[in-house]
Amino acid sequence: MYTDYFKLRENPFNVTPDPAYLFLSHRHSEALNHLRYGIEARKGFIQITGEIGTGKTTICRALLNSLNASTKTALILNPALSESQLLENILEEYNIPIIKRNRLSMIKALNKFLLEELAKGNNCILIIDEAQNLKPNHLEYLRLLSNLETEKEKLFQIIFVGQPELKNRLDTPQLRQLRQRITVRYHIQPLDKEEVPLYIKHRLKVAGNEEAVIFDSSAFEKIYNYSQGTPRLINSLCDKALLCAYAQATDNITAEIVKKALDELEGVIA
Repeated sequence: MYTDYFKLRENPFNVTPDPAYLFLSHRHSEALNHLRYGIEARKGFIQITGEIGTGKTTICRALLNSLNASTKTALILNPALSESQLLENILEEYNIPIIKRNRLSMIKALNKFLLEELAKGNNCILIIDEAQNLKPNHLEYLRLLSNLETEKEKLFQIIFVGQPELKNRLDTPQLRQLRQRITVRYHIQPLDKEEVPLYIKHRLKVAGNEEAVIFDSSAFEKIYNYSQGTPRLINSLCDKALLCAYAQATDNITAEIVKKALDELEGVIA
């Protein structure tokens, strides 16, 4: 509604995980570097955690976009599956033909694919998003799948991406073997207070007009106090603030406009 008014190509504050809008704060840069290191060094298991809305999925999509053709990828967005369905989903993501839908045949097909890719000099990665939803038996099953390896290296790298509950689940005694195999870990923290204005300007710039609106320092303060640096909450509040500014025919975002936007966002009745 307001994009034309502010001369923007698109909505800069959508909450979808668009890698084009990835803002590389120092923590997001570190998370991306941990992922790349784990993949290139063939570490086997990698764990990335963060609170809801901190940009975990966006980082994963940016990672996928940055990989070259020698890296074969599989992305599981909904791990709430049976063990057989999870294995079937992995094969489908790798475009491996499923001849027989029994577990042994599918594991053999996966192993054959991974060995062929290794012979070509390729690396295979499996990213499981929302991994905190994996049941203990699924996590143990993935540990057993990781036994598909040569004497010298892992055939594929498994990346767990999830909320902090994932760490709690992996800390249980029954999963200690899997926990010991995870050698690359990183927890994404929200943005620092100083990074919030940079984040907002970055998104406006990607959307086509960094000068579309001017935020008062008090507006930035209010946005940070509400969001505590969580990108998804920043997006939701800024989207509503731009709509309020559009309704008032102004390009200056003040603390009062942010307050009005927050009230509308939280459903406060005047």
